[in-house]
Amino acid sequence: MSEWNTKITSIKPNEILIRGYAVEEIMEKLSYAEVVYLIIKGELPTPEEGRVFQAVLTSSVDHGVTPPSALATLNSTSTGAPLNAAVASGLLAINSFHGGAIEDSMKLYLKAAEFTGNTLDESKIEEFVKMKFEQKFKFPGFGHRVHTEDPRSIKLTELCMKNLPENKLFYIKLAKIIEEKIFTAKGIKLPVNVDGMIGAVLLALEIPAELANGIFMISRVPGLLAHYYEEKKTQKPMRNIDQKSAVYDGPSKRSI
Repeated sequence: MSEWNTKITSIKPNEILIRGYAVEEIMEKLSYAEVVYLIIKGELPTPEEGRVFQAVLTSSVDHGVTPPSALATLNSTSTGAPLNAAVASGLLAINSFHGGAIEDSMKLYLKAAEFTGNTLDESKIEEFVKMKFEQKFKFPGFGHRVHTEDPRSIKLTELCMKNLPENKLFYIKLAKIIEEKIFTAKGIKLPVNVDGMIGAVLLALEIPAELANGIFMISRVPGLLAHYYEEKKTQKPMRNIDQKSAVYDGPSKRSI
């Protein structure tokens, strides 16, 4: 059998190295977000990058019962599907129109950067936005069916400005300028939503666009687990699930 190479994990008797770091040291010293960053990129984030990436992972942990991934998990659970199948159903619902806007927004920003010569020249960005409207282009990562101002996007922007160095802020600023120029061009407010800002952050952290849906999946799995367990424990099997009839009866708003 011919040999082949992997740089991710080394397994030997009594030793587990993940990207060269002993798993017991990782367990003691790193957050989960830092470990995800490490195993994907091969090197540890700075503490500031780790804080931003942690915010990315927590920002999309759940968005209620209405997203397709949650409904797919609920429906599968209601049929008696086991945990792995129910959660897998939710993950399989994450595609071009649910979660996919992250990758699409990253491609948009890269094209905008190419158009402007990797500058934040507002006149060129405005020209780019107008050109896209002329092409009947729909801006991925902008606007939201529920939020007029996405609180997750606002917080991610704030954390990036606070933690990332100036040379890492290009795509964060580009996203916000595109938001402004959409309003200038059409008089409509389409604020950067969480997908659009996650896309900008992933570019800032140099995480490949083809992994964007995977990052969203990592974020969303805990929410799917929660929906699976609640459905199994509180609802009858094989029910007709109308998302709009769901009534939240959990804790009222509270602070950490």
